[in-house]
Amino acid sequence: MKSDTHPAYGPVVFHDLASGESFLTRSTITSGERTVVWEDGNEYPVVDVEISSASHPFYTGKQRIMDSAGRVEKFNQRFKNFGAAKK
Repeated sequence: MKSDTHPAYGPVVFHDLASGESFLTRSTITSGERTVVWEDGNEYPVVDVEISSASHPFYTGKQRIMDSAGRVEKFNQRFKNFGAAKK
């Protein structure tokens, strides 16, 4: 790799604002001046995220089941006369 062309890649703590969970991983993102002391005793930069795998409905199994049949009927009812020839 060329020197001075790639961003710094290091450990970062991502804090999920929706669930309160925190994850330690590696990333090129920086958080500015906010840091947190992690479970291992080291201090890492913190990045707040609004949603992660800990709070996303797809991963938690709390997703809503959409009534697709009702939505199709509603669409057809709304546009049943659209494009009909006017006499």
